[in-house]
Amino acid sequence: MATTVIIGAGPAGLTAARTLIAGGVTDVTILERNPEAGGLPRFCGHLGWGFFDYHRIWSGPAYARRLVADARGATLRTNVSVTSLGPGGVLEISTPQGRETLTPRAVLLAAGIRETTRAARLIGGTRPWGVVSTGAFQEMVYAGGQMPFRRPVVLGTELVSFSALLTARHAGIRPVAMIEEAARITARRLGDLFARHILGVPVLTRTKLVSIEGTSRVDGVIVEENGMQRRIDCDGVIVTGRFAPEAALLRGGPLALDPATGGPQIDSFYRTSDPAIFAAGNVLRPVEHSGQAAAEGAAAATAMLRDLAGTLPAPADAIPVTPAGALRYVYPQRVFRDAGAITLYARASQACRGTLRLKAEGRTLVERRIDALPERRITLTIPEGALKKICRVELELA
Repeated sequence: MATTVIIGAGPAGLTAARTLIAGGVTDVTILERNPEAGGLPRFCGHLGWGFFDYHRIWSGPAYARRLVADARGATLRTNVSVTSLGPGGVLEISTPQGRETLTPRAVLLAAGIRETTRAARLIGGTRPWGVVSTGAFQEMVYAGGQMPFRRPVVLGTELVSFSALLTARHAGIRPVAMIEEAARITARRLGDLFARHILGVPVLTRTKLVSIEGTSRVDGVIVEENGMQRRIDCDGVIVTGRFAPEAALLRGGPLALDPATGGPQIDSFYRTSDPAIFAAGNVLRPVEHSGQAAAEGAAAATAMLRDLAGTLPAPADAIPVTPAGALRYVYPQRVFRDAGAITLYARASQACRGTLRLKAEGRTLVERRIDALPERRITLTIPEGALKKICRVELELA
C-alpha cells in the first residue's frame, strides 16, 4: 500500500512529491494520465519558467525536466487514469496493464486545469479544421514539429494567450489579431504593448468573436465591435484561456465542491471535506502561474506530513469563510482559529477599487485598500490570534 498518492505530475504534484520525500516519506506514488510527466510547461518552449520556485528562468521543457528530476525517489506512473475517487481516498485506476485499486493513507489532488472549448463558449459558424486550444497548438509545434496554420487569430488575452503568441513566433506563424471582448486585455497592460509593437499583432478589444467560417478548414472569422460585424481573413483560431479546474473526477464523489471556483473546497491546510484527501495547484481554481501552483503543492505536502504524524487540527474545528461584495470566490473556504497567520486568496467578479475587509459578527478584523481586476489574485493575511472566539468570517470587497 502506498503511503501517499499524488494525482497529477505537473508543478504542484511534482513539488509536493519532492517535499514529501524530503520530509521522510519513503513511499510516494505519482499518477499521470499523459505519457510524460511535467504538466503544461512541457510544450511551452519559450522562456519564463522557474523564477518563483527556483529563482531561475528556463524554457518550459527545461523547467519540467527539473521538476521531474527533483521528484526522484517517488514512483512515477504515467499513462494512468484515475477512474474513481472514493471516501477515505480509495482510488480506482486504469493502467496499460489493467484496472487496480489503491488504498493510500493520504491523497493529493493536483490534476491542474483545462481550457474552455469553442463549444462551451457558444461560438457559432461551421466546424472546419484549424480550431485548436493553446495546449493542442503548443503540442503540435513543440512535440510534433507541425505548422497547423500560418495566419491564425488568437481568442483571448490572458497570460496563456501570450504564450500562444510566443509559440507562434517560434514556429514562424504570424497571427493576424488577438480578440478580447473586454475593454482591456486580461493580462497586464505590458502584454498589449508586447503584442502590438514587438510581435506586430493587432489587439482588438471590445470585440466579440461571433462565428468561424470555412468548409474543410478555417478561412475567416466574423467579429463584432460596437454593434458592427466584419470579417477577418485567417486560416486558424487558437482558443485560449478561460480555464476551469480539471475536476470531472470529483463530480458525484465524496468531496464538497465550490461552485464559484469549480474545484474542491479546502481548509487552511489544503485538506478537502474528506480528511484523507488534500488538493493543491490549479485544481483549486482558475488559474495561477506555475510558481504559485508549485508553492501550493509544497504547502499541501507539508500539511500531509503533519497529517501522517497526527498533528493537524481536527477538521471539525475549522470555521467557514464566505465571499461578499465584489468578490467572486475566496479560498481556503475553511480556516482555523489557532493555526497562526493565514493567507486568504480571492478573485473579484469585476474591476473594483475599494476596501477589502475581513468581517465577523459585525466587526472588521482586518482591512486594506485595493484596486482589483478580474483574474488577478487578491490576498489578505489574517494575523495570528485574530480569529479567537469567532465562529464564521466573511471576506468582503466594497
